[in-house]
Amino acid sequence: MVKDSIQVSLIGNPNTGKTSLFNRLTGLNQKVGNYPGITVDKKQGTCKLTSEVKAVITDLPGTYSINPTSIDESIVLKVLNNTKGENYPDVILFVADVENLKRNLLLFTQVQDLGVPTVLAINMVDEMGKKGISIDTEQLEKELQTKVVLVSAKKNDGISEMKELLANPASLPLGYNFSSITAKINEQYFSELQKVNPNASLYELWLSVTQKSFLTNSKEDFSSFLDDVTQLKKYQQKETIYRYQRINEILKKTYTLDRSKATDVRSRLDRIFTHKFFGYFIFFGILLLIFQSIFDWATVPMDYIDGVFGSLSESLKAQLPEGMFTSLLTDGVIPGIGGVVIFIPQIAILFFLIAILEESGYMSRVVFLMDKIMRRFGLSGKSVIPLISGTACAIPAIMATRTITSWKERLITILVTPFTTCSARLPVYAILIAIIIPDKKVFGIFNLQGLTLLGLYVLGFSAALIAAYVLNKVLKMKSKSLFVIEMPDYKIPSLKNVLFSVIEKTKSFVFDAGKIILSISIILWFLATHGPSSYYEVEEKVKTELASQNLSEQELEQLIASVKMENSFIGIAGKTIEPVVKPMGYDWKLGIGLIASFAAREVFIGTLATIYSIEGVEDEGTIKERMQAEINPDTGEKRFDFATGMSLLIFYVFAMQCMATLAVVKRETKSWKWPVVQLVAMGIIAYSSATLVYQFLS
Repeated sequence: MVKDSIQVSLIGNPNTGKTSLFNRLTGLNQKVGNYPGITVDKKQGTCKLTSEVKAVITDLPGTYSINPTSIDESIVLKVLNNTKGENYPDVILFVADVENLKRNLLLFTQVQDLGVPTVLAINMVDEMGKKGISIDTEQLEKELQTKVVLVSAKKNDGISEMKELLANPASLPLGYNFSSITAKINEQYFSELQKVNPNASLYELWLSVTQKSFLTNSKEDFSSFLDDVTQLKKYQQKETIYRYQRINEILKKTYTLDRSKATDVRSRLDRIFTHKFFGYFIFFGILLLIFQSIFDWATVPMDYIDGVFGSLSESLKAQLPEGMFTSLLTDGVIPGIGGVVIFIPQIAILFFLIAILEESGYMSRVVFLMDKIMRRFGLSGKSVIPLISGTACAIPAIMATRTITSWKERLITILVTPFTTCSARLPVYAILIAIIIPDKKVFGIFNLQGLTLLGLYVLGFSAALIAAYVLNKVLKMKSKSLFVIEMPDYKIPSLKNVLFSVIEKTKSFVFDAGKIILSISIILWFLATHGPSSYYEVEEKVKTELASQNLSEQELEQLIASVKMENSFIGIAGKTIEPVVKPMGYDWKLGIGLIASFAAREVFIGTLATIYSIEGVEDEGTIKERMQAEINPDTGEKRFDFATGMSLLIFYVFAMQCMATLAVVKRETKSWKWPVVQLVAMGIIAYSSATLVYQFLS
């Protein structure tokens, strides 16, 4: 009897279109979690294979071999080795790339030898004509002893046939080839290995020997098979050689590549995009275009959102009776939510453009191009991936360092990644740039605000490289690594995949950052509207002292609000730290903003919005208008002048203002030593740089 719900695992090399196929099958029915006991993302979704059969589909991390070299790659091995685990598949959907079939089939033969029903899906078949490729599917099925389906995740070709095969795992053939390999390596050795557990498959036992560091739950004693490490490595090398020999024989019969029929432009494009001189200019130009777009495209929706929240707060103040609830709603909750929602347009545009670069295949060329630079600073070429990923968020970027095999290179990458400008900094940058940098064109083409934003990104990335160079000289650790990067074909980005990426990442920002900002906004509202006993006597005291002055009602209310704020809990705390932040050009309100932003950088704007709302700034309106209206009482000039604004921008370029990132660094390094070093070092650099900038510009 066929089960009404089955477990399907997606397995394949990186860049074979696994994610596209996963999105095609599951649509919006997806969730992201962690594997039990492992801090690696697990993407799962549900799919209706037939009218009677549903499937839970797990997208396993991409790997080139079942013999892993990193934590991410070990997931495939662990999932397939744990027959009683919740993620153990009823059937495997192995995704291969039509142009790199030879390399893909190495992992396929290893997976097949584990005895799990497997369907081989050869993806991107819509490119076969352009590449001059033809495949004898029937002969390939016979040689591999499996079911083969030609699919195109982009055009939905072959998906129905693939679903039907997956829906009935019992009908799938099982191909076992490992015994033919062991006979060539050392038949006596493997015969003795089988005796350790006659009920287990020989290949499972072999993996228990060769991957003992990853498979720690084996009950059998394999010590006698681990005595000669040199011999063991030779056997592993021979296994790979014999697998490739068999794969070559199969592909000679079934796979044809005729370059004379190909209409491929990949090579010509690669010569341009990876050029040792022009390649960097092209990349820089693309970055410039992205940052111009962030400001030019997002201005209208941001101004609209800002105005809506400002009007909503004022409207509710006018309609609701005065009291604590109204104050909480209009001065705490609404400014807090507005401090998140206003930046959705810019963040969505950033994620949209980065997703297009990834989908098109260009981002892999960037990684290849930047590897030459990375080596000079003591980093691995693979370090580029976390550094670029850090433009979205430092947390997944730091987790992405698991692909770096050298501990020294991985540790350095972890420590410097927070210098790259993440999306959490974008709200701070955006509003400060809008206030202090004029909105005008340079050379009639470039937006000055966009150029400033690009400069901050370049400064952060440069700081990461300089810090990496210093750490490489300071940290006395031996290091040896090999850089391998997949160069996928160029392709027209799938709008569906791009939108999935934008929605998922923007939603993550809104809900993750939003919860923090809203919570802190409410806490700040409480601290700003309450204080010691003297706080509650301020209003009457001010009215008595100013009774003789002819102040309008509005002026009196504003003055009372300002004095009450200074005497509140938050005002007392701010006044206490003001001497520390004053050299940077900040007053106690900005000091409170800096402290609050240790939870998350983007909290800074929400904090100021809450403080200025409660203080009752004249001509209350949008967040930007309230910040622009703030006056420095010492000078009588605007608080956010050029010197102060630049000081804040420089501070946030270098400061480690994110508790969640510190927690992830601790988890990845298994020590509090490195996050503390990171926090202190980046804090000192940020404070010193911001102070110098302010003192110089003022």
